[in-house]
Amino acid sequence: MNVLVVGGGGREHALAWKLAQSPKVDTVFCAPGNPGMKQAEAVPITDLHELAEFAKAQNVELTMVGPEVPLCEGIVGIFREKGLRVVGPDKNAAQLEGSKSFAKDFMERHGIPTAAYGLFTDRDSALAYIREQGAPIVVKADGLAAGKGVIVALSLQEAEDAVEECFDGRFGDAGAKVLVEECLVGEEASILALTDGKTVLPLASSQDHKRLMENDGGPNTGGMGAYSPAPVVTEELWRLIDEQVLQRFLTGCQADGLDYHGVIYAGVMVTADGLKVLEFNVRFGDPETQAVLMRLESDLAEVLVATADEKLADVQLEWSDEPAVCVVMASGGYPGSYAKGHPISGLDEAEATGAVVFHAGTKLVDGALVNHGGRVLGVTARGTDIRAAVDNAYKAVDCIAWQDAFCRRDIAHRAFDR
Repeated sequence: MNVLVVGGGGREHALAWKLAQSPKVDTVFCAPGNPGMKQAEAVPITDLHELAEFAKAQNVELTMVGPEVPLCEGIVGIFREKGLRVVGPDKNAAQLEGSKSFAKDFMERHGIPTAAYGLFTDRDSALAYIREQGAPIVVKADGLAAGKGVIVALSLQEAEDAVEECFDGRFGDAGAKVLVEECLVGEEASILALTDGKTVLPLASSQDHKRLMENDGGPNTGGMGAYSPAPVVTEELWRLIDEQVLQRFLTGCQADGLDYHGVIYAGVMVTADGLKVLEFNVRFGDPETQAVLMRLESDLAEVLVATADEKLADVQLEWSDEPAVCVVMASGGYPGSYAKGHPISGLDEAEATGAVVFHAGTKLVDGALVNHGGRVLGVTARGTDIRAAVDNAYKAVDCIAWQDAFCRRDIAHRAFDR
């Protein structure tokens, strides 16, 4: 069958890479794709209706939507109107990521544990709430902000500045409403699962590194690295996650009439007071997907077809016992402004080590590969244990260079503590 991956980042590269391994897949299309996707044919179409027409004309039997934006814009409904099989929640259900207040209301209504919060549409009320609660405290733009609309404020001044930035338009329409949350203390994990609306199928656990710098310093980013499995997710914690998060998510969707055939991504915090959900995303995580799919031994195409066709109850996933680590290499200045167009060298040498280099922010200019985004590459490797996986990933990282490139050097540090 022909398949289509929507998106052009590292997550989508990993999806295309894994789907291309399926003996059932003939051609992988990726819209728009990126220069690293040797397994896929690039499709330079951004209009969702035109993309659906393309999928119909090319006999695409499976579409996997990578990013949240097209999901929130209604791509699932557009494709289904054409009779196309597509994995993802519809526009209404995608609000679970598109609006943090929608997600919070959903969690409260269905008994999913989460942090205490207040929702505000004007700065004065938000500032008054912050002064009443004190710091540390978390300020979130309600809408989509490319992973950068969450500010963990350690002081009242930081929190007040974050509120001002939201209402002053730093995040555009996403900051028109502001969520102010209790600051949870503990260890985070990324929980990915698939649901067909009837069954939930958990994937391997993983842990992201959101902060820019070593020792979790600096601002939040889209993710500077990830590893799988996450040792914090013990068998007992998996049982609680399934019971308190995944099953309640499913029954909540059913009770609310949400059309959800896709990926559940729950960011959870393990606190002294128990399990809490930080947020829901409605798609695969990035860079968690790169690490998780490196360990998946099942046929991803078969699994995604079962997700769309409500047959997940028949699926059992197989995983490699070897841990996997993804290290994100970024452009100097990220997550702020950064220079583009610097030539990238050493990719062949990096992959000769056995690692896989997933492209995220690259571009071909006059035949030369250059950096074109903030997060540029996701260098991913497996190993016999977590230490070996880390060493293998950084061995490949050290082969690659471009002007002002940088990465965190402590990916998976929490696993070592355990």
